[in-house]
This record gives sequence, C-alpha cells and structure tokens, in this order.
Amino acid sequence: MVSTAVPEIQEMVIGEAVNARTAALSSFHSLGPPDLVHLTKVHARTNAQEAGTYHYVTGIDTSSASIAAYLNTLTYSYAPGEGQLWFGKQQNWKIQTGVYCCYNSLSRVDLRVRVHIPGSVEAFVIDERGEKHKATDQIMLETYLCSVIRAILFADDEDYNITAYRRFNPLPNREAEEKFLDAAEKLFTKGWQLGSELEVQVPTLLSNNLTATFFKYLAITGRYNEGINLLEKLREKEPDFAALLARVLLDMDEEVKAVQLLGDSIITSPRDPNLLDLQTRFCMSKNRLDFALATAKRAVNSAPSEFGPWAHLVKVYIDQHDFQSALLTLNSCPMFPYQNVDLHRMPVAQRMHLPVPTDGVLQDIIDDSIPGENENTNVDPALSRLPASSLRGTFAKAYDLLVEIVHEIGWDMLLKYRSKVFIMEEEYRNLKTETNGTKTGKHNRADSNASQVAVNGTSLSTGRTPEGSVMGDDDKKDMTAADIVKPAQSVDAELVKGSEEHHPANATTEPVVSASATPFRSKRLCERWLDNLFMVMYEDMRVYTLWRAEFAHFKSQQLPYNKSLRELEILGALAMRLKHTEEAAEAFSQSMNIRFSARALKGLLDIYTARNEPINILHATVKLTSYDHRWYKEFSPSLIVSIKRLVREEGSQKLRNMIHGSDYSTSVIELMDGYFEMAKQFKWPGYEDDDDGK
Repeated sequence: MVSTAVPEIQEMVIGEAVNARTAALSSFHSLGPPDLVHLTKVHARTNAQEAGTYHYVTGIDTSSASIAAYLNTLTYSYAPGEGQLWFGKQQNWKIQTGVYCCYNSLSRVDLRVRVHIPGSVEAFVIDERGEKHKATDQIMLETYLCSVIRAILFADDEDYNITAYRRFNPLPNREAEEKFLDAAEKLFTKGWQLGSELEVQVPTLLSNNLTATFFKYLAITGRYNEGINLLEKLREKEPDFAALLARVLLDMDEEVKAVQLLGDSIITSPRDPNLLDLQTRFCMSKNRLDFALATAKRAVNSAPSEFGPWAHLVKVYIDQHDFQSALLTLNSCPMFPYQNVDLHRMPVAQRMHLPVPTDGVLQDIIDDSIPGENENTNVDPALSRLPASSLRGTFAKAYDLLVEIVHEIGWDMLLKYRSKVFIMEEEYRNLKTETNGTKTGKHNRADSNASQVAVNGTSLSTGRTPEGSVMGDDDKKDMTAADIVKPAQSVDAELVKGSEEHHPANATTEPVVSASATPFRSKRLCERWLDNLFMVMYEDMRVYTLWRAEFAHFKSQQLPYNKSLRELEILGALAMRLKHTEEAAEAFSQSMNIRFSARALKGLLDIYTARNEPINILHATVKLTSYDHRWYKEFSPSLIVSIKRLVREEGSQKLRNMIHGSDYSTSVIELMDGYFEMAKQFKWPGYEDDDDGK
C-alpha cells in the first residue's frame, strides 16, 4: 500500500529550487542528492500562475515514460475537488508543468525530464556549467543505475532525513530487478567513479557504492545465484572480481567453494588486499585467530592507506587479548575526514505542507513531531553536547574498537595499557626537566594511578602548539578534520621496538641517555585523534556512570525517576555505544512509555534482533513500518531484512496469522502484507507457496 499523501515545499519565487540545484551541480562529489520533483501550478479556472512547489523522491524508474507516469499520478493527487487538501482547505489549482531532476554521478550531469500537462515530454541534461545537452541512451542508462543506488543506500541513512522526501521501492517487480542487474553488469567497471562508503579512502573497482548496493540487493532479495552469475561474467574479463565472488559464496553458506576460490586466487594474487581482508574475516568467524593475524598483517601491508584492514587487525588483537598491540595498531590506523553528503542549500521556503496519510495507518501508533522540531527542549546540556554522537566514518569505527577494549578489560585497565604504550605528559615534562639539567625528585610513573591520569593527564600527542608544548584541550577543540589525518605506516614498522629502530645491533657507539629516558625507547607518541577519542570516551563514561548512580539512588528511595523523552533517547544511545544493552533497553522502553519514539524503537529493534525475540521484532517492525508510511517512506532495507529473517525462522504463514490475529487496523495489516508480496517475489526461504493470504 503506497501513500497518496504528497509532501510539498512552496517556493518564494517559482523555479528557484531548480535553479539552486543547477548552481550546486559542480559541488557534488559522490552520488548527489535525492531526485527533485518541481511542480508549477496554475489556477484551475484562469490558468494564472499561482505557485511553485517541490519535493524529493527516490525509487522512481528514470526512463522518460516512467517519470511522466509518476508526474501524472500527482495530477490525480492534486485534482481539484478530489485530491488532498492544501493547508486544510480545498484546493482550486491544477498542475501545469512538472520537472523531474536526477543526478548522474558517472557523467556528472543532471537529467531533467520536463512534462507539460497535458502535452509534451522533453528529456535533456544539464552539465556543471549549466549548459543544456541531449540525453543519450548511455546517459539514461547511467542515470538509472545512479537512481537505484541512491534509492537503496539513502533509504535508511539518517544523513538524508530531509523534509518532504518520498522513498519508494526501486525494485517492485522481477522486470525491475533484471533491469538493475543488466545495468550493473554493463557499468560495474565504472563503479569506482561513484564514490564509496565512509570508511574507504579511495574508491576502487571492488570497494565503491555500486558494490555496496549490489550486496544490499542480495541481502534484501536472497538472489545469490543471480549475483554469482553476474560476477562470473565479470571475472572472465577482470580476475579481481574473485574477491566479490568469494564473498557472495560465503553469504550463501557455500563455505567450501568460497575457501577454495580464496585459496586459488591468493596463490595467483598474493598481495590482493580484498582477498586477504576477506580471508581474515573468515578466519575470525571460525575463531582461528592465529591464521587471522597472519592474513590481517598481509592485508595491511598490501593496502596501508585503507582503514578497513587496519581495523580488522585491531579486532584480531582484541580477540587475542593482546591489548597493547591493539592500541599500537589502532594508533597507526589511517584516518581521513568525513565527507559531507551531497545536500546543497535550498532557498528559504514560503511554507511547507506535510499531510498525514488518510488511510488510517496511524491509529496504531502515536505520531511523532516533525523530524528535527524542538528536539533539544528540556534536555540536560551535558547530554546534548556528548561528542561521541557526532562521530562519523573512520572515527566512529575507531571509537567502537576502543569501546570493545573497555568492554573486555574495563576503563582503569585501558588507562594502564595506555600509559604503558604511549608517552604521557608527566613523563615528557620530567624528561624535559632532566634534559635541561634541572634537578628533580623521584616521580611516580603515569600508570601508577590510571584513574587520576584520566582526569589530570593525557598522553603525549603528536600534535603540539608552536611552542612545542603538549596540545591542550582548547587546541583540541579547534582542530579541523584535516589536522588529524596522518600517513599510514607498515604494521611491522609500527610494532618494532624503539631501541631497534634507533640503535642497531651492530652499533659501535653506545649513546648517553638518562635513565628516565630509557622507557621512551619502547613507547610511542599517541596520535592527536586517538588522544581525543580517549577524552570523548571519558565523557561518555562519566555521564553514563552519573546516570546509573542517580537512577540507583532514586530506586533505593522508591522515588520516580523522571527524564524527558529526548534525554531518554540520548541515554539509550549512550548505553548502546558503550555496549550496555540492558540499560539501553531500559532507557528506550521508558521513552516509549512517554510517547512513541522512532529513535527508541529502532534501538529496541536492534536489541530484540540480538536477543532473537521474534514477537518483539515483529511488533517493532509493524510500528516502524507505520511510522515510515506516515513520513512518505515506503522502502526500508533494514526492515525488509528483519522480516526476511522472521520469514526464514518462523514461516510466512505463521507471521501472517500473527499479524491478522492482532489488534492492528485493516490499513496496517494491508501495509504489512506488502512484505509477504516481497517474500513471494523474491522466494525467500520460509515462504509457503500455498500461502493464500487469508
């Protein structure tokens, strides 16, 4: 069931939204923004121009005929006397012209399809200079593939939670799937031009947004055989695709074939980082950490500038409980700045119209406020300013690895390991004093009191003020993303002892070094970004500890513990970051008791999935699907995968009976039946062919 409610943003000046998009074309560096639909409306009787409105959309087939059909559906939604109300009043205008804008990331042009209603359809492209060109068949093919990639990758991306955004399923039938696979096969070798995930520094043939979309498609549909057939064809032309083929085989539990392919391919290409990284992950999944360690080091040395192999090496060290090596390796990870999404500034809107669907779906949930509206009202500033919530890309992944170490050994032990492998401020000051010839007393080592170091001391960062002093907190706050980027180093070179680096075994002269300086030979300078992450984690741990102590106090006094909805959402997310799932579930559940919260329910769904609680997973999915429907979102890969897992484990007939036997409204049941249509289309495991839908 697709909502007929259409969101609209009304312009001050007709056409300024399209002009703003044209002016911003040269600034797009990756996939570009969602498709833009601009409508020019006239008075139904006089045909005088009255308004220009626009909304965003993904999931529409970008052929001229399909775009014209979509714009035609809008004429029915806006038909005077029949369509949706305009700010609560009956409308008295009609659509005269519609312009559909879709960005082509490969040729870096914007496809425009202008439809006159009634009348002609014109397709053309606009380049980065604003010049108009003909839309060739190749341009149309590339644009179609880019639109599908955006529809799949943007669907659950919170960075694209923009107002007036309709999300549709880009693969509604078998014909659409075949069209996507055909376009992917023809353009797979150009995938590196489409950008990549945040953790990939340089997009490659095998690591880019097209491959990410391809694997998400396989996860949604389960059509692994089609994926294998496509990759086999590509492998005949380019042997490097063996890594992707092996990954698909592992995803479909064909481990024997995957391992054989990996072994043969690594013999042929022993320094292929994709093969080595995949082999590392497979060995880790089988708990063969000895094999994983060897392949992880080889992967890092093959691709020293990429974050992924380094992160997997850190994970191997953590699983081996070699936390010193884990910290040293984490310190060596190549970090790079987070690239902002391709969302350009739009002109100030005259007003917005965000109608609620009239199909009754929202009877089963309490509607949320407009996303982004009054979110920080009555929120403790200490919660709203937690820096960890804004981490993105490699920094978010590095923080997760740091949390894993804390989860294994605790905060105090982490600080002890930190002072053991990194040069601390106090040590540096003492050495500097001795070097200058000043007499000093005996100083305690920084790791003698790890908790005190966390508050009063930091590790010696490679970033210093111009005077050569250790970088202070004010300097850290002013850092830009570019300041924390560093060149990668080889694993073996990073982990080699300092004495071996500076004093070869055959050295004939013994350098004169003070006794206090000797420990520095086996220590490293802590990278500035990692030093900041320690401070970020300290702030998370401090707020979490205060929260739990406060909660325990109120509970012991049998007093009500009251927090606002937004505060509970933040606390739940904080507990999830620190891997305290029970406390996270508690906070999210409390927020749901106040009012419906999509943020909290998404967190609970993750917890239910980890616990394998089918009933709770189903009901959470039903409510999130209804919420998405209210905000014009008809496609969510994460929710589809959740239902797919339930169908495999419980069977489609049992799930359908559970939904139909519940207290949900007819509209919600109809909405959920869409998942069973997908199960039938994709032939998911657990779908019964004799399922009659009753």
